[in-house]
Amino acid sequence: MNDQPIPSRPPAPFAGPECEPRSALTVEMLAAAAGASAEDGIWLDVIRKMDEVYNDLLQYEVALEEKNATLEDTQQFISSVLTSMSDLLIVCSRAGTIESVNAALASLLGVDAISLHGRPVFDLFADEESRQRAGRLFAEPCHQPVEDVEIQLKAANGSAIPVSLNCTPRYNGIGKMLGLVITGRPVGELRRAYQALRRAHEDLKTTQQQLIHSEKMASLGRLVAGVAHELNNPISFVYGNTVAMKRYAERLSRYLAAIHGEVPRDEREALRQELRIDRLLDDLPSLIDGTVEGAERTRDIVDALKRFSATDRDERRAFDLAEVIGRAVQWVGKATADPFEVSLNLPEAIMVLGSPGQLQQVAMNLVQNAADATEKARDRRLEISGGVEGAEAVIEFRDSGPGIPVENLDKLFDPFFTTKPVGRGTGLGLAISYGIVERHGGTLTAGNHAKGGALFSLRLPLATL
Repeated sequence: MNDQPIPSRPPAPFAGPECEPRSALTVEMLAAAAGASAEDGIWLDVIRKMDEVYNDLLQYEVALEEKNATLEDTQQFISSVLTSMSDLLIVCSRAGTIESVNAALASLLGVDAISLHGRPVFDLFADEESRQRAGRLFAEPCHQPVEDVEIQLKAANGSAIPVSLNCTPRYNGIGKMLGLVITGRPVGELRRAYQALRRAHEDLKTTQQQLIHSEKMASLGRLVAGVAHELNNPISFVYGNTVAMKRYAERLSRYLAAIHGEVPRDEREALRQELRIDRLLDDLPSLIDGTVEGAERTRDIVDALKRFSATDRDERRAFDLAEVIGRAVQWVGKATADPFEVSLNLPEAIMVLGSPGQLQQVAMNLVQNAADATEKARDRRLEISGGVEGAEAVIEFRDSGPGIPVENLDKLFDPFFTTKPVGRGTGLGLAISYGIVERHGGTLTAGNHAKGGALFSLRLPLATL
């Protein structure tokens, strides 16, 4: 038997990714077969290193496949976003060369998106004026974005399409500027959106005015009895004076007829005494003055009713807030069936700027709410006090009712919120009052007084005279 050592053979060549990695058992078997000589140990080290390299390659391949899958997903996501965008998109280099556009731009211009790649961005503009304007804005981009620039783009059929463009610089990871991102949309679409928004705003204003007017008419309906009584006094006064002046006119006619009929002097004097002509003449001026006063009071009440019931036209003038509150208290007090005491502690005049009809509606709502809140109270009372603090008029309405439940304080000025029974309230009075005061530059707040009862605080800026 030949005792010469078996020559070792080089390992099998690397088979590539398809080969299975050699296990430790395979290495040990090869070592046993090789006789464990020195040269065999070297080859075993080489085999181990190859196994390690092969395992690393497999791991790199798995990681690379995962990154490729992520990259493909990202590209698909970006592509779907660009395809779905309704706004126009142009990506160009610093030199103004188009690098990418989205489908919305290609569709608007009627061209193929790929055909635009590599062309100067200024080729997209319809006329020289647009190119010059774009040149001033985009040719040498600065670090500040450009917004809402109206420019004409050129369609495939040669027509001009007005668009509103925005331009923003884009940078790489180290802050170096790479080019521009230009976005925009057709101006016609923007104008339609603006017109739709304006129509919606006008509809909202109309609806708001209708709600205010409806609530005002409901308040006026509740006050008909009080207003009728308020009108009845001067009208009755005028009527009584008119009847008296009619009788005086008949007596004067008899006396004048006697004078013109050449009645003897003694008979004329007797007739003068009988008809009480001297007393009639003394009484006539006061009758006329009283009639005029009654007519003026009637006219003022009717004018106040007309101002209150008329559709609001955002009237802005200086007026006496104390007088408006006093009139509101008078009207509500006349319409309240049960005794309801209102004490007024206001300065002689508080001049504010705005619509007296609208603020009278606010005052009437607050007084009426106090009357309703104290309906079951033993002492029905409302204290209205106020004055001037700095540049504001401050009026407080404190009633003797049970106060406002804590859970209702945050909802008190919400539209259609009411604690009154069905048919007694619309839930719009305080909400409308809050809006009126806010439009006048003031505030209306609600809370509970420390000594009991609800407390409403009205603040309005003073008129600068």
